[in-house]
Amino acid sequence: MKALTEQEIRRSFVNCTKGEAKRLSVPWDLAERPWDDLDFLGWRDPQAPDRAYLVTEIDGRPTALTLRSSGAAFWQTRRSMCSMCMTTHTGGVSLMVAAKKGKAGQQGNTVGAYICSDLACSLYLRGKKDVGMGAQLHETLTLEEKIQRTAANLTAFIARVTS
Repeated sequence: MKALTEQEIRRSFVNCTKGEAKRLSVPWDLAERPWDDLDFLGWRDPQAPDRAYLVTEIDGRPTALTLRSSGAAFWQTRRSMCSMCMTTHTGGVSLMVAAKKGKAGQQGNTVGAYICSDLACSLYLRGKKDVGMGAQLHETLTLEEKIQRTAANLTAFIARVTS
């Protein structure tokens, strides 16, 4: 993914108003992010743990979503799988819900997916972040195929939000 500026990120949100995009929390460390290893940029709002955001490139343009999540419960011991990168976690996957774009979203319609709670799918895929013993299922796919699958899953999720 190419590096993005704060303004590019704020302009790319498709499921919130311009005012909401202007007020939301954008990471202050954009320059230090591992852009070459990211298929999408995802972060949680440090002031509101139930809010999360993600930005990816679709057709060469940044596209961003606001998400809501209850977060993983501290007591959760069941292993769950991220529907984007297919990484399994114990307590590290959350149901992330995005308001649909436009009038449907204003009426309260949402789309949800189970996603890594820290939105670090790209780093888990590449082995740059560890999920612990036995967390990655053995697959015969190459890294490039896993990256393509994750991108396709994310694109499909965004298409459901914007349709």
